[in-house]
This record gives sequence, structure tokens and C-alpha cells, in this order.
Amino acid sequence: MEVFIAAFIFFLLAFAGMSLGYIIKRKSIQGSCGGLGSIGVEKVCDCPEPCDARKKREAREAARNAQLEKNRII
Repeated sequence: MEVFIAAFIFFLLAFAGMSLGYIIKRKSIQGSCGGLGSIGVEKVCDCPEPCDARKKREAREAARNAQLEKNRII
């Protein structure tokens, strides 16, 4: 139980420090090294063929972008 309480206090202090840093600098937390692109992974899922759910999502996004482009005023 003592370890749990100590870990809980440690995480509370860490969150308080991060929130204080955000309040002072108004910058969000960022990765340090550029993410997966820096190690040669082009996408999160490095599969040769995307899954069906991803295909549907990309089709919806493409249709939405086409509709927005069609209805563009300027």
C-alpha cells in the first residue's frame, strides 16, 4: 500500500509539473525525435494492404473532400 501511495503522489507531481509548464509556456507536449518517420516507418500501420475499416474511412474522407472542392466558392 505504501508503494501505491508513493507512486500515486509521484504521478500527481508529474501531472502538476506538466500542467504548470503548459500554463506558463502555452505549448503542448511534443515528441522529441520526429516520431516514426525518423526510423523509416511511413505510416502507423506498416502493413502492405490497409484493413477494411481504414479503406472505408479513406473513402469517406475522399468523398468529403471531393464534395467540399465541388462546393468551393473561391
